[in-house]
Amino acid sequence: MPLPPRIALAALATLVFAAPLRAADTPRFYRAPATAQHDLPFSDAVRAGNLLFLSGQIGNLPGTTTLAPGGITAEAKQAMENIRAILAASGASMDDVVKCTAFLADIKDWPAFNAVYRGYFKAHLPARSAMAASGLALGARVEVECIAATGR
Repeated sequence: MPLPPRIALAALATLVFAAPLRAADTPRFYRAPATAQHDLPFSDAVRAGNLLFLSGQIGNLPGTTTLAPGGITAEAKQAMENIRAILAASGASMDDVVKCTAFLADIKDWPAFNAVYRGYFKAHLPARSAMAASGLALGARVEVECIAATGR
């Protein structure tokens, strides 16, 4: 007699999530020198299997805690460039991105952010969520986090 769907799903979840990690599946943590230099409490990216999880990126100039001057458009462009650089340093590219979450300090900036964002995804558009936040790190106008699937 087959198991009821709820019990079968619970059994499958137990097998999947309780399975020990193989050495190749052990998470790898990528931390840029600037992240370490500024003693920031996160990794720039973490690889778990074929997934690469990027920490949220704001529009700070590389290696600094200074935001790109020029408002939402300049910050969005710099945030996306920061994402591109972390992907490259982790052996991935924008073509590998499958999901992004955008946090905006003001939802009225959504059209301006979208204008920049669209320029970074030519072959496909990742799944995406966008929301307004009551405040972002360093007074940023935008923060974007992504997940990439690399097939490795």
